[in-house]
Amino acid sequence: MNFISMNVVTLLYLVASVCFIQALKGLSSPATARIGNTFGMAGMAIAVVTTIALMLKLQAQLATGGGMGFALVLLGVVVGGGIGAVAAKRVEMTKMPELVAAMHSLIGLAAVCIAIAAVSEPWAFNIAERGGALPFGNRLELFIGTFVGAVTFSGSVIAFGKLSGKYTFRLFQGAPVRFAGQHILNLVLAIAIIGLGLLFCFDDNVAPAWTPFIVMAALSFVLGVLIIIPIGGADMPVVVSMLNSYSGWAAAGIGFSLNNSMLIIAGSLVGSSGAILSYIMCKAMNRSFFNVILGGFGGEAPVDDGTAKEQRPVKSGSADDAAFILQNAESVIIVPGYGLAVARAQHSVKELVDKLVEHGVQVRYAIHPVAGRMPGHMNVLLAEAEVPYDQVVEMEDINGEFGQTDVVLVLGANDVVNPAAKDPKSPIAGMPILEAYKAKSIIVNKRSMASGYAGLDNDLFYQPNTMMVFGDAKKVIEAMVKAVD
Repeated sequence: MNFISMNVVTLLYLVASVCFIQALKGLSSPATARIGNTFGMAGMAIAVVTTIALMLKLQAQLATGGGMGFALVLLGVVVGGGIGAVAAKRVEMTKMPELVAAMHSLIGLAAVCIAIAAVSEPWAFNIAERGGALPFGNRLELFIGTFVGAVTFSGSVIAFGKLSGKYTFRLFQGAPVRFAGQHILNLVLAIAIIGLGLLFCFDDNVAPAWTPFIVMAALSFVLGVLIIIPIGGADMPVVVSMLNSYSGWAAAGIGFSLNNSMLIIAGSLVGSSGAILSYIMCKAMNRSFFNVILGGFGGEAPVDDGTAKEQRPVKSGSADDAAFILQNAESVIIVPGYGLAVARAQHSVKELVDKLVEHGVQVRYAIHPVAGRMPGHMNVLLAEAEVPYDQVVEMEDINGEFGQTDVVLVLGANDVVNPAAKDPKSPIAGMPILEAYKAKSIIVNKRSMASGYAGLDNDLFYQPNTMMVFGDAKKVIEAMVKAVD
């Protein structure tokens, strides 16, 4: 493997980086998502093959046997790739946010493991002479990479549990977990981590300062848990993108330590794109990043015991009633939500829309940036059902159309259409919403009158021009399809 020069490695890493940039560009739209994924896979393949070749070259220069190292890398590629392929094939759309959180956790853990290996044997990573001490700059980079990686790992594990909703363990439940002095404890832990990290960085002995390093890493794992547990389910889209950003910065930090330009570039792309996405999500929810970190939506709001719902009149109807209203309308806007994803009703909705279009009805889908459980959840859901991209419209482009729309069909959405956002006293005051309440007629399909993630009652359900159709979204929509002439 001596034929590969550092110039060739740099060139191949540059090609892989361009592929990653094109992947991000492609993934910005459902219409180009497939080609974006292709670019991403090609870039990762180039990066992996180049890294293996570089590893073998360095081992040859160090006069060490490369057989075992190559075998371990190959085993990791085969096992990890196999698990990833099976998971991607089997995962349901409703479980995609959990898969993303799980992947973030692995990136963080990988950063910690690499840092431990680099501290233990820096000469093997070509960042120090055999028997020499780690340079200060490398110690600082390893400290930062370990800290961010550990927080990413434990925080992503908690996010995974909250998103799955399958575990009874208190920390994995969707409701915020708070206790007295929580923020003070987080501050004390952060100060302790910084202090221990500096002790590790300023110790220039040949033998690494393992005690402050290990304690710092352990406290970072604890801090990751404490940061995420007070965040409620309503803020999970922001948490997912935030952890995505953390995982990228962790990879970039380790890349600096290892002098690996590929890790630096790829990590920076992930970190910066995740940070931008977090900002977009916070803006879409009228939240600041610090609001999210300090607690979940409606955390101070009184618990709704359902009394108010029982005292307010609700008009309900059947799927046949809804079908009659829809097919006699001139324009319809469909608002998909998490309930649609749970019922896997996207294909039935596509069939309903096709029949309405045959009747001369103009139909469009309105997408809120935080609908579902992760950014872009509804876009991917509709793309899976091969919904034409020109029918899918983002919130800022369609909000002005609701007032001239005959019927809005809300499928499993809640907080993103809640007019309470217009009330200055509401916990979601100022949150940009899809203004479905302005339509001439509104049909809402939900299983029950249960509140959404924010835990707030939805005034839209009680409007005189709103008809509730209760039941599983797929069954209700299939009944609508049959009822349309």
